[in-house]
Amino acid sequence: MTMLDEAYERLRHTGPERDGWLSNHAPMAAEALVHHGQAQSVHRWLDSYADRLEERPRGIQAIARDEWRDPLGDPVRTGDWLTYFDRELADDHWRDVLARWWPRLLPGIAAGATHGVIRVGHAVRALLGAETGPRVTELGQGLAYWAARWQPLASPGVGPYPVTDARSALDAVPRVPDQRYGIRARLAQLADLPTWPTAAGAVPGHHTEDVPTRLAAIVDAAVIRHGTHGYAEPVMLVHAATAPTAVLRTLPALPAALWAPSLAAAWAATAAVTAAYSPAEARPAPSTRTSLRSEEVMQRAVETGDAHAIKFADAAIDAYARTGNSVLLAIADRSTDQIAGD
Repeated sequence: MTMLDEAYERLRHTGPERDGWLSNHAPMAAEALVHHGQAQSVHRWLDSYADRLEERPRGIQAIARDEWRDPLGDPVRTGDWLTYFDRELADDHWRDVLARWWPRLLPGIAAGATHGVIRVGHAVRALLGAETGPRVTELGQGLAYWAARWQPLASPGVGPYPVTDARSALDAVPRVPDQRYGIRARLAQLADLPTWPTAAGAVPGHHTEDVPTRLAAIVDAAVIRHGTHGYAEPVMLVHAATAPTAVLRTLPALPAALWAPSLAAAWAATAAVTAAYSPAEARPAPSTRTSLRSEEVMQRAVETGDAHAIKFADAAIDAYARTGNSVLLAIADRSTDQIAGD
């Protein structure tokens, strides 16, 4: 059994949340650590996180296979959703379950402050590396969490929309006016923003073959924007990059017909988090350091013990591997300090 499978086995009886809302980041962080060569740190990191874990919630009433719509988005039914996906994955191959449920869940991509799709993305990356029982179970738990917290965003208007580059589109995203409260209160304000319908449709194109490139550009733009705007809400703005990263990682396991709607949903999530947590003013991005290495960036994130620092470094390092743009590493490195001090 690999270190990641050991971690998943250790966590399989824990719930997806704690304190009624906060996400269980342990399985996501464990996968990121293993993926970036930090397997030796996994159990020690999990030990430090143990007091933030709760037991898997009990179910209330079994969800019939064809009666899933009513309990969708009902966190009280989390235990029932966990059991539901245990059954789904026992009956069908994980790729078939993912293909069936991805379009059902995608409209609610804001679930759990986007942690539902993020957890699924980590699980899919693990499964694409090796299909094991613990990894299949983890995928089911990610899908169950997403289903229980399913939350749609305010929709784009009726197009056509101006298709532009992701960085320009992010700069044009309007800010929600009241940023005093949590993410649900902030996202609820999107529907009242006159320019939101245009902003929400600004990036996605219509050609399937372009989706991976355009989705990667969204991730890169969100990482870069964290470098100029992450000082105000460094933890929450991380999700503008980690949510589309999760979708990008899932694309290889999805039918091509689902790629375009995946791009649209990923962009909407990035735009929504940007609207909710960006400050009004930008600050200078960190200067690049040619000596900075991916391993150093991840090691510093691990040393903070913070899951968000680890997951943002994970996304930024992958973006750097795609582009060779060293500013992405510098931003991830500084974000570690910002998150640790938040």
